Amino acid sequence: MQPLLRSVSLTTTHLWFTVRVVTPLTLDEYSGAALRGSFFNALWARFCVNKSAQTCAECPLHETCPVSTIVAPLREDGFWGQDIPRPYAIVPPLEGAHAYQPGEHFSFGMTLFGHVVQLLPYIMLSLSQMEAEGLGQRLLENAGQRGRFKVEQVEVVHPWTEQKKIIYTTGQSIVNIPLISVQATDCLQRAAQLDQHRVTLTLLTPLRLVDRKHLVKHADLRPLLQRLLERYFSLEQHYGNPEAQLSKEERDRLLAQAEAVRCSDDQTYWQELLSYSNRQKRATPIGGLLGHATLTGELSELLPYLLLGELIHIGKDVVKGNGWYRVS
Repeated sequence: MQPLLRSVSLTTTHLWFTVRVVTPLTLDEYSGAALRGSFFNALWARFCVNKSAQTCAECPLHETCPVSTIVAPLREDGFWGQDIPRPYAIVPPLEGAHAYQPGEHFSFGMTLFGHVVQLLPYIMLSLSQMEAEGLGQRLLENAGQRGRFKVEQVEVVHPWTEQKKIIYTTGQSIVNIPLISVQATDCLQRAAQLDQHRVTLTLLTPLRLVDRKHLVKHADLRPLLQRLLERYFSLEQHYGNPEAQLSKEERDRLLAQAEAVRCSDDQTYWQELLSYSNRQKRATPIGGLLGHATLTGELSELLPYLLLGELIHIGKDVVKGNGWYRVS
């Protein structure tokens, strides 16, 4: 795993929000899009100082604006010609479609990539705006408003250990900067604990991959790894070490290994889903693969990358919570 250890420095910081429902609140089966929209609107309403600009690209303040940095980063095209990725991903609740009553609780997460964790105070200060605007479906019992909630606690957690730290509780005015983050060496250590020839990927939220202009509708490691490498090194380049890169020769070698890995048990299925975009004024497809698949073959070099994918999510609409999986 020399390429991984040689130059990468990207860290991931995993926030977990516990909220109490204040008025009836209904979430759809995959609520990541609603959470992402709520977060974007709250950050924009709270911190944008030039709301007359139609887009962040038109605003002369975008280089120093936390809104642009977090939700609409504007830089040159990323690694291998891909668009620059947002420096966060939503981790939605996995309870499916659910109608919450006042007093009930639910949780969701947000993963921050690299040095963007320095902007955590802006995220925390936007929570009151999220609470005020509400979340989920507009309900008759709420006079046509979305359900209201109150953030009771925010923790920073390590997804593979018992480590966690409370950084915010209701009414707290000072946010404790998180001291827990995941690094590439953590992926290597965890990979060493796994079976080197047989693992199972459990797709928790829709995985939407496009390979050679076609949607990938069955378990296939090669396109998954290809998109994962592109996404990881793009994140690394913009939010970690700008000099980090994976050579074409090394990428091709890893992809050849992935091509040789067999899917010995494919229990995945495709689910169609739509997400409505207020910006585009239309619904866009966000469906993808769900279920689990067992991979069999020589996996020792590939496992650390697959574990990185577990942290950063892959495929389309990762900021909305898509492409989240677990390796076991």
